Amino acid sequence: MSAEAADREAATSSRPCTPPQTCWFEFLLEESLLEKHLRKPCPDPAPVQLIVQFLEQASKPSVNEQNQVQPPPDNKRNRILKLLALKVAAHLKWDLDILEKSLSVPVLNMLLNELLCISKVPPGTKHVDMDLATLPPTTAMAILLYNRWAIRTIVQSSFPVKQAKPGPPQLSVMNQMQQEKELTENILKVLKEQASDSILVLEAALTLNKDLYVHTMRTLDLLAMEPGVVNGETESSPAGLKIKTEEMQCQIGSLSLHCTIDEKRLAGYCQACNVLVPSSDSTSQQLTPYSQVHICLRSGNYQEVIKIFIEDNLTFSLPVQFRQSVLRELFQKAQQGSEALDEICFKVCACNTVRDILEGRTISVQFNQLFLTPNKEKIDFLLEVCSRSINLEKASDSLKGNMAAFLKNVCLGLEDLQYVFMISSHELFITLLKDEEQKLLIDQMRKRCPRVNLCIKPVTSFYDIPASASVNIGQLEHQLILSVDPWRIRQILIELHGMTSERQFWTVSNKWEVPSVYSGVILGIKDSLTRDLVYILMAKGLHCSTVKDFSHAKQLFAACLELVTEFSPKLRQVMLNEMLLLDIHTHEAGTGQSGERPPSDLISRVRGYLEMRLPDIPLRQVIAEECVAFLLNWRENEYLTLQVPAFLLQSNPYVKLGQLLAATCKELPGPKESRRTAKDLWEVVVQICSVSSQHKRGSDGRVSLIKQRESTLGIMYRSELLSFIKKLREPLVLTIILSLFVKLHNVREDIVNDITAEHISIWPSSIPNLQSVDFEAVAITVKELVRYALAINPGNHSWLLIQADSYFAANQYSAALHYYLQAGAVCSDFFNKTVPPDVYTDQVIKRMIKCCSLLNCHTQVAILCQFLREIDYKTAFKSLQEQNSHDAMDSYYDYIWDVTILEYLTYLHHKRGETDKRQIAIKAIGQTELNASNPEEVLQLAAQRRKKKFLQAMAKLYF
Repeated sequence: MSAEAADREAATSSRPCTPPQTCWFEFLLEESLLEKHLRKPCPDPAPVQLIVQFLEQASKPSVNEQNQVQPPPDNKRNRILKLLALKVAAHLKWDLDILEKSLSVPVLNMLLNELLCISKVPPGTKHVDMDLATLPPTTAMAILLYNRWAIRTIVQSSFPVKQAKPGPPQLSVMNQMQQEKELTENILKVLKEQASDSILVLEAALTLNKDLYVHTMRTLDLLAMEPGVVNGETESSPAGLKIKTEEMQCQIGSLSLHCTIDEKRLAGYCQACNVLVPSSDSTSQQLTPYSQVHICLRSGNYQEVIKIFIEDNLTFSLPVQFRQSVLRELFQKAQQGSEALDEICFKVCACNTVRDILEGRTISVQFNQLFLTPNKEKIDFLLEVCSRSINLEKASDSLKGNMAAFLKNVCLGLEDLQYVFMISSHELFITLLKDEEQKLLIDQMRKRCPRVNLCIKPVTSFYDIPASASVNIGQLEHQLILSVDPWRIRQILIELHGMTSERQFWTVSNKWEVPSVYSGVILGIKDSLTRDLVYILMAKGLHCSTVKDFSHAKQLFAACLELVTEFSPKLRQVMLNEMLLLDIHTHEAGTGQSGERPPSDLISRVRGYLEMRLPDIPLRQVIAEECVAFLLNWRENEYLTLQVPAFLLQSNPYVKLGQLLAATCKELPGPKESRRTAKDLWEVVVQICSVSSQHKRGSDGRVSLIKQRESTLGIMYRSELLSFIKKLREPLVLTIILSLFVKLHNVREDIVNDITAEHISIWPSSIPNLQSVDFEAVAITVKELVRYALAINPGNHSWLLIQADSYFAANQYSAALHYYLQAGAVCSDFFNKTVPPDVYTDQVIKRMIKCCSLLNCHTQVAILCQFLREIDYKTAFKSLQEQNSHDAMDSYYDYIWDVTILEYLTYLHHKRGETDKRQIAIKAIGQTELNASNPEEVLQLAAQRRKKKFLQAMAKLYF
């Protein structure tokens, strides 16, 4: 033998032999073989294959002597095969995840039916009719396992299934597949018909308070020896694998036998549910980006979506598919006619594109289409997204390379050199591209456009076209637009004025806006450079203040103040006024939100502004508004009522209004007779809300009355008053204003349902000329003011009651109940304490009763009738007689503490023959704590406990 042959033989002889596969019938011959086989690390055949083989053999039809096909015989062989299949499933601990994955519906149906049979579930008996609490533990568990599988199978069948690619056509295989498909459809049809029963069975299981047991291999063996007895233990005794009550409830919730929870999937379900129905404590929890995006989409806050997407470009937490689905949704809305979404679509697409290029994906077709017509705004936004999507200090070389390549490609795709300069002069571009890359890009641009003279000097902007001064001017203008550094702005303007004296550079951006009262003074400056500088510094400072960039606003205003001090006292005072307004905004947005009082210096400057009497100084109305609102918000009532100069009351309507509000707040504790100021305030507001009328003769000769809604009868327009009020946030001041408008709303003759409010008695009860008041505008104002007040403090029960009454007056009963319940919840720790009687007055309770009645929630009506100081039995009995109730009816009986009402319910159900409901009422009335002989304290405690539970249940229903 050659050496090569010897090596081959040695290798062959040393190769391990694969043991032969165990045949199904061998398990019939040796009783202990199955357990030995299943204990192997990788048994062949696998357990699920054994189940298929055992049940397949046990269900084979037989042929009689006349060659007629007969059902499978019920003999010892087939019973043992079915038992073996059950034992294998028991070895797998009845894990439906494993069984469903490997067994077809017909096979698993047969297996579970055998389990029902061996667990002594009578065939043909509906599971829903069986009392799980009285059944043996293994029998109850078998029923639960079958019904859980039934529901899982129904749900799974509703999902689309990808069809397997068909192989070569084989008639026998196709026939077998068709038979299995038809059998599966028949089983599914039956399961769907019984779905409601299966759900009831599972719901009933949730009320069980005992442990259950599921069959093991041991108990199945013992059952086979002597059915009904398990080694001396009956089936009602503990035998088998113990399933604790908590675990069983978890199984039903997750439809998995063992508590193997997929945390990621569970988190996904929670997110999906929170999107549809946000949890009550969502404000205290950290919202996920998914939830934030969905909330923003529902509310139309698309700018916040863009912000989230830009932040996600740093973290990569949102899947790309999700971001693309958001873009598709926006595209669909835009195609339905919402033109305002076109810009949003581009911005979201730009965010997604930057995310794609950072992760190495290609640029989408959508971005190329949207970027076919670039403009300055699009390029500005794209550069902003790129800058905010990469942290240059922490980013890897790969991310930096991807971003640099993207910016180069964008440059190569642009034809307008002005747009190329915008990108090439950007700090991100200069940082990412090396000199060699810049030179290479210049060469590429030269090939594309050979007539352009490009310089290869490594300068900040690597394009240099000396022949075209307009390019340099355009570049400087772009830097002028972007800069918020006052000294850089001054430097750029000096350079620009050195290039040309024909341009007015304050017109470069149409977003630079200066109030009209100032523009005449500023544009009257003779020196063009100074004029441009003053205008641009003020415009940029006002813009920064508007967007709450207070630090840059202060720098710009300070520079402007220093500049105008040299030549214009008038503009100097203007800048001092604007800096005062900026300081007010800075304090209100900063420490003022936490309740910290402003420094005394700021209060003195506010007073000084109001008392200023410099002639010819252009003044902005908003500064006076803000100053008066500032004094009211910080309760400077003494100054407004006693120290404010008299001329201000005549010349400044906001000071007059502030003085009346402050005086009314001061007079509140006093007697009603001394509230003269309240009457003055009332008259001022009534005048503001009055309309001027004029007569006009029509073409037909008739004379008609025309009302001018925004009239000048009062000291200001209604819109101006509303704008001023929305600068206030002091609770008492807002309460006084709301009270006044509510009273004015109630004065109208055709009012059906009054709105209640605090301090409403201080206002006059009538108006001499009702026809002059625009009550429609008053109603709108009440709604706007309540909405604003609740945005300031959502927990003010008085304001919540006003909102509730408003909805009640507008016949919006569900919304009214929401706010009535919310008013009670905020002042009782979500009803864990007693709601104060001045909150839930009899009038409030009666309105809640009417809301429930008109919503056809008659049982709720009866329960609320108990809340009145004197129980309204007539209304309660009448509501209980209603049979078409849209509430939980007898489920609410546990919340009734009045025995008379419970006795009436018992009589009513007996009269109607409603035995089950009568038993519920009898059970409720039979509770010892409701016994009339109990001490009053016990009865009160029982009532309070039921009030609490009922109101909490109502809150969950209407919140």
